[in-house]
This record gives sequence, C-alpha cells and structure tokens, in this order.
Amino acid sequence: MKEILWNQLGASIDMLLNVISNCPDDYFLTNKRFYFIAFHSTIFLDYYSTISPQDFSPLLSFTQKEPSERPKEAIGDLIPDEIYSKQEIIKYLKQIRAKCKRIIFSLTADELNKKFKEGDQPDDMDYPILEILLYNIRHTQHHAAQLNMLLRQDLDKHIEWSFRAGDIIDE
Repeated sequence: MKEILWNQLGASIDMLLNVISNCPDDYFLTNKRFYFIAFHSTIFLDYYSTISPQDFSPLLSFTQKEPSERPKEAIGDLIPDEIYSKQEIIKYLKQIRAKCKRIIFSLTADELNKKFKEGDQPDDMDYPILEILLYNIRHTQHHAAQLNMLLRQDLDKHIEWSFRAGDIIDE
C-alpha cells in the first residue's frame, strides 16, 4: 500500500514540478495567476504533509490577508511576503517531495489512523492520515492541471503526464 500511495502522490508532485519547471521564466513572473497558483500549491502541499498541522513551518513566508487586501489573481488568503523565484519554488517542492516520500514509507498501520487535526472549529480539518494524504493528491493534481491549462491556452505548451512517481522526474 505504501508504494501505491507514494506512486500516486509522487506522480502528482512530479507533475506540479514539471509544469512549473517548464514554464518560461518571463511567463512565470508576468502571469500572476500562474504564480499564485504555483505558490498556493506548494504551500498547501507542505501544509497537508505536516502530520501535526500546528508544527507547520513553511520555507517560503506568507501573510494571511483579508479579501480586500488580496491581489485579484491570488488563490485564497495566503499571500507570499515577497515574489519568490521559480527556482525557489522548485527547490521547496523538491524538499516537500522528499518529505512526503519519507512520511509515506515510515508510516505504520497504527499511524494511518492518527489524525491530521487543525483545531476545534466546525470547519477545521480532522482527517485520518491516509485521508489527508489522498486529499493532498487531489489538491496537488487539481492545481497542476490548472497550471497546465494556463500554459496550453496562453503558450500552446503541452506538459508531460506522470503515471507514477519518478517516471518524469529523477528520483
């Protein structure tokens, strides 16, 4: 089961890495929607991979902003404290990828039933570890697809599909 889970989460991360890596530098800097989706995807991939979310310590800083303070291209309320380079985001994604692989292969059967629990508010996530890992796959793939669509629509650029972890990104 661990190998299957890693193959699919890893493939989602690989696709996110691949689309960001293959985005032209000038497009990455000028297309704010692409940038904000890439940043959002990276931050939440790390967050959902932090088994105790209270221990989340992102490598790229951000500030939570009210709707009136957010750029119109932003995804959600987490706004980067500076404009990070494509290389900084790629480096961070590679670190998260390694973190996810370590987490999955170190899980025991008992740990799969532990909780990813944000807090005690009604809308706070309270998921078993297996479910948050599956959620992370869906979230990462959703945003990788958005980024692919932007490159396809704006630049007629096609990005390769990943079937399993490591088939398009070196392990």
